Amino acid sequence: MATRQRGRPRSFDREAALRKATLTFWEKGYEATSIADLTRVMGIAAPSLYAAFGDKRTLFGEVVEVYATLFGGFGDRALAEEPTARRGFARMLREVAAEYTEAGRPRGCMVLSAAENCSSEEVVAVLRGHRLRNVVEFQQRIQRDVDAGVLPADTDAAALARCMAAVIQGMSQQARDGASRAELEALAEVAVRAWPEESPGG
Repeated sequence: MATRQRGRPRSFDREAALRKATLTFWEKGYEATSIADLTRVMGIAAPSLYAAFGDKRTLFGEVVEVYATLFGGFGDRALAEEPTARRGFARMLREVAAEYTEAGRPRGCMVLSAAENCSSEEVVAVLRGHRLRNVVEFQQRIQRDVDAGVLPADTDAAALARCMAAVIQGMSQQARDGASRAELEALAEVAVRAWPEESPGG
């Protein structure tokens, strides 16, 4: 009698599962996302989830990195590729309007919204850290233009950086509240007009 060979375990696409978890945390927030939600969208049982990713908090740490890579890189590219900070932020805000209202995925920014009503101080601290690092990077980019004479010497780089961060946070919330891409683009244009004038050739 022939012996029956044991079937090989189903292959597990870790990257695909992480992407699905990212969309779920993005849509529902950290607190409201349950392990049952995650196992359902990721297509794995709870023991497999814990074995592959650890607990919910550890999984969320990976999700934040996935979000930054797949969905959050447009801002860094705008600041790196445009010749001045003002042009970089103008492009970033236009792309925020498009990205935060993209069809087929949650609205707004996960890093800005996922910690709403969250009881985990660790999760709140992780997301706060990401936001604060963005402000620091904004300030550094603006200050380079001040030092180079592209922006007036009396430009308050720290205040302008926080202003841009506040605009982006507001655009995220307005997107989640139903604002259209066109409405957010109009907001972006107003925000850019708040910038000091660049020197000729800037």
